[in-house]
Amino acid sequence: MSVFAVLDPAVGLAHDVVATLAQLMPTAAAIVLFTVCVRLALHPLARAAARGEKSRARLAPKIAELNRKHKGRPEKLQAALAELYREEKASPFAGCLPMLVQIPFFSVMYRLFTTPNDLLGHTLFGVPLGLHVGGAQDVAQWVVFGALYAGLAAVAFVNFRRARRAQAAAPQQAAQPGLRFLPFLSFGTVLFAALVPLAAAVYLLTTTAWSAAERGWLHRGGGAPVSAVALI
Repeated sequence: MSVFAVLDPAVGLAHDVVATLAQLMPTAAAIVLFTVCVRLALHPLARAAARGEKSRARLAPKIAELNRKHKGRPEKLQAALAELYREEKASPFAGCLPMLVQIPFFSVMYRLFTTPNDLLGHTLFGVPLGLHVGGAQDVAQWVVFGALYAGLAAVAFVNFRRARRAQAAAPQQAAQPGLRFLPFLSFGTVLFAALVPLAAAVYLLTTTAWSAAERGWLHRGGGAPVSAVALI
């Protein structure tokens, strides 16, 4: 049994909602509408995550100074950090929990569009939603897949540029080996889309475009810290 089987009740509910919407509009449009509605419902969590990221970015210089001051003295450093967070009424994990809460939704959508069901028998411009890019056999199918991948690549490039600007604004973080190549992970969605059916690619384009626009709105007027969250 797949570890994702525990999500089946939620997957069934998501299927029923999309199937109901598909009676009123094309199935691909129903997928987009359902995704937008759920992301809108999750927006308060995204706002909480953004506040947490801004809090960590604001404290970053003070934390760097404490690291320099207490270098080689981990116990004093931990005590100083705890005091800093207490004074600032902040947490080193601020913003992480809201993002973790969103993971089950993404898992449900992934299972919905990668498990055989009647929705995948519908089409987008004549291309079955259950078709993988490797199964494309004519020009029309390649055009549809190409358009989706071009959209995903455009969103990935926006996220990539945003992450690079954030690194430029925080050279201490960019110098860390683990973070130097983080912006390139933005293009992971394009590669992932090549492994899933067309329906999942439609979902990926919708949710990544929403994330890019939402992040731009929440972090308007200032750079966001470099993090994996920035690349979702």
